[in-house]
Amino acid sequence: MSSLRLTRLGHRDALLVLAAGDLFGTPPTEEGARRFLEMPGHHLVLAIEGYRPVGFVSGVEMGHPDKGTEMFVYELAVDPAQQRRGIASALLRELQAIATERGCSALWTVTDTDNEAALATYRSLGARDSSGKTMMEWDGGHATR
Repeated sequence: MSSLRLTRLGHRDALLVLAAGDLFGTPPTEEGARRFLEMPGHHLVLAIEGYRPVGFVSGVEMGHPDKGTEMFVYELAVDPAQQRRGIASALLRELQAIATERGCSALWTVTDTDNEAALATYRSLGARDSSGKTMMEWDGGHATR
């Protein structure tokens, strides 16, 4: 991992997101990447080995009157051929550093209960399981009446 670089992307780095497109569940668009990177409180860290993106983590600052600001770990991905080398942990530590710099009181995320690799990575960095929680979602941001 000696040639691994972690790069915090900024509002001018949409093309770097596109270069890492294979790491995303759905290939990102330039417009979508630019919009994400331009939004205040949105963060994306890219892991680059040599000249090739091998992983990323994205985070979003979220504020609430009774919780202050927290960092939501939105997505974490590492090229399958590069897994089990500490890249995910390095990315999460970098996002944790950003959260600390930004005054966030905590980091949190949601993952599938059978995603053993993600759970092991999160736990190795001190994350605790918040059992008893269920994530709910609906399409289009609207609840049906």
